[in-house]
Amino acid sequence: MDKPLTGKTAIVTGASSGIGYATAITLARAGAAVVSNARRKDRLDKLVEEITAQGGKALAVAGDAGSQEDIDLLLEQTLTWKESGGKYDIVVANAGRGLAGGILDSDDSQWQELYQTNVIGVASLIRRVGQYMAQQKSGDIVVIGSVVGKNISPYSGFYGSSKFAVGALTEALRREICQYGVRVSLVMPGIVTSGFQEVAGYNQENFGKSIAQFGKVLEPQAIADSIHWLLTLPPHVNINEIMVRPTGQSFP
Repeated sequence: MDKPLTGKTAIVTGASSGIGYATAITLARAGAAVVSNARRKDRLDKLVEEITAQGGKALAVAGDAGSQEDIDLLLEQTLTWKESGGKYDIVVANAGRGLAGGILDSDDSQWQELYQTNVIGVASLIRRVGQYMAQQKSGDIVVIGSVVGKNISPYSGFYGSSKFAVGALTEALRREICQYGVRVSLVMPGIVTSGFQEVAGYNQENFGKSIAQFGKVLEPQAIADSIHWLLTLPPHVNINEIMVRPTGQSFP
């Protein structure tokens, strides 16, 4: 089997389920040593077991992606992990949370926590890894946004605003560090089936009925495959933005 990421170390946040879980496994199969991060250590341990059973290299570092202290710990443990070679080459900033509802009817008691995870946490992570990779003069930073970060939806207005912010941060970072040979990419998934919807407060009434018209929606593996593709392009080619929707999804 071709392993184009052999010799590279990849960090994946939000790796306990969904897109993050699928991405961690996909990158490990491609040869990368994978450091997985999320709050649920039991799920990270399961992920590590799955990767190592397939002959891959994996480390679990539990923590909150919205906490600067936990971000620092994640990066420190990555650099001291013997399988990393004392470096990291790929960071997939996937951790985030959703929130059902628009500006008028979403739960405003969750607004601050959502921005702490989706915006401040992502900004803190990509700032740290951007500084590191600029000095290293190589690396890939992949940030997971959303289609509602380009086309706002009234059904997820506040959440969508956080993804607009993430898109701006990603492009701003790319312009700062591309001169150092570092690639920065924004991946914007459409509707993907995962535990994300339940945590965000979506149900059959406020979500299921509206997407039924789109037909078959995406599985997390579709996004993981897209990330694998952009990471394995020649080093001088940087896919800055990619939007991945189910074929039948007409909006957002």
